[in-house]
Amino acid sequence: MRKILFGVIITLIILFSFKYCSEKKKDKITLQEHSALIQESLKNVGKLVVTEGHFSQVFNYNNSKDLFGSLISVEKKALVVVNADVTVAYDLSKIEYKINEETKTLTILNIPKEEIKIYPDFEYYDVQADFLNPFEANDYNAIKKTVNQQLMKKIEASDLKSNAQNRLISELAKFYILTNSLGWTLQYNQNTIQAVEELNGLKL
Repeated sequence: MRKILFGVIITLIILFSFKYCSEKKKDKITLQEHSALIQESLKNVGKLVVTEGHFSQVFNYNNSKDLFGSLISVEKKALVVVNADVTVAYDLSKIEYKINEETKTLTILNIPKEEIKIYPDFEYYDVQADFLNPFEANDYNAIKKTVNQQLMKKIEASDLKSNAQNRLISELAKFYILTNSLGWTLQYNQNTIQAVEELNGLKL
């Protein structure tokens, strides 16, 4: 009788051990699948153009040169009209992140800085130049450099960058929805994101 009881106990232990190991293996496979899905989602985001804008500017260019000391002064000038398209983008493929399968946590370590691209179209009017002081490539380069600097000041003073950040946060919300649906936790800047609304207060 004892041998039969002992055999039954051994059989039950083996069955429970087998079931436990099978469930652990299944959980591990599920974790690996979730991890792979999250990584693939992060890789597929790519470059995100979140905001586009248009700026116009009228620029007066003047350049004078003294010849023979200060006996002769030669001048060149032009009226420049600039229409520029501006894009603000984030290359989300450069997001730095860490995945912890044990704690089921996706931690975003760093979000790349926004990339501002300016595509100016220059139109030159009333171009006047002296024979001794003609328009050269350096003049056009100086005009482009000055215009780009002034456009950057306009961009900084506009709401383009803040709009871009709002669009970025809406994209980050997708990561929260994904991790939350899989039973994972999303963290950024040492903060655990527990609701989509919390993303609005993030410092990027």
